[in-house]
Amino acid sequence: MAKHVAVLMGGWSAEREVSLRSGRACAAALTRRGYRVTPIDVGRDIATVLTAAKPDVALNVLHGRPGEDGTLQGLLEVLDIPYSHSGVLASALAMQKDYAKALFRACDVPVAEDTVVSRFEAARAHLMAPPYVIKPIAEGSSVGVFIVTAEHPHPPQELFRDDWAFGDKVMIERYVPGKELTCAVMGDRALDVIEIVPATRFTTMKRNTQPAAPNICCRRQFYRMFTRRSADSPWLPITRLAAAA
Repeated sequence: MAKHVAVLMGGWSAEREVSLRSGRACAAALTRRGYRVTPIDVGRDIATVLTAAKPDVALNVLHGRPGEDGTLQGLLEVLDIPYSHSGVLASALAMQKDYAKALFRACDVPVAEDTVVSRFEAARAHLMAPPYVIKPIAEGSSVGVFIVTAEHPHPPQELFRDDWAFGDKVMIERYVPGKELTCAVMGDRALDVIEIVPATRFTTMKRNTQPAAPNICCRRQFYRMFTRRSADSPWLPITRLAAAA
C-alpha cells in the first residue's frame, strides 16, 4: 500500500500564498509518484485535522511561522508523526535571527554586524551608518525587510504603524552586497548550491511582503567552492541549523 503523505501548506503567516503554491506543486509531484496524498491548509485546528487524517508522514511546506520556527515540529512530535526538514530546536534557533547569529559566531562563521532594538527606536534615527538593513528578528524570506541607504534622511517611518504585524523587536544589520546562495543538507550530505536571483531589484525602503518570483540557478562553481570551504571549516556542524531557515 502506498504511503500516506499529509502535505502541510498555507497557515497564517505573511508567506501564506507562497506556501500554498509550493504545497500544491509538492502534492501534485507526490501524486504522480504514486503516493496517497492529503493536502492540508493548516489552521489553528491542525492537531485535530492530523489526528483524523492519520498520515504516515507529514511534508512540511509551510513558509514562516508556525511552520519554520519549531511550533509545528513540536506538535508533530507530540502526535508522533514523522515529518520532513529540521527538528524543533534547529528550526526554532534558525528562525530567531539573533540566536542563530550567536551560534554562527560561536562556530567562527562570519556574520554581518548587527544590533537588536525596538522598532520604535529603529524608526527614530539612524542607529548605524547607512547602508544597513532593518528586518524582523523572527520572520522568513524578505517579509518586513527594509534596505536603508545614504539617500534616506531618516529610517522607515512605517515602523511606527499601528498595523505593523512583524513584532516589536527588529534587527539592524550592516548591509553586505553579494550573491544569495542556499544549500540544503540531507543527513551529512550537502546538496547542490543554488543561487537565487531576484526577478526585480529589491525595493529600497519599501516593506517587501509580496516579493516577485526569483530566478533559481544551480551553479556548479559555487558547489565546488562550498565543498572545498566546508571540508576544513566549522561550517558543517551547523549546516542542519542553516538549512532550516
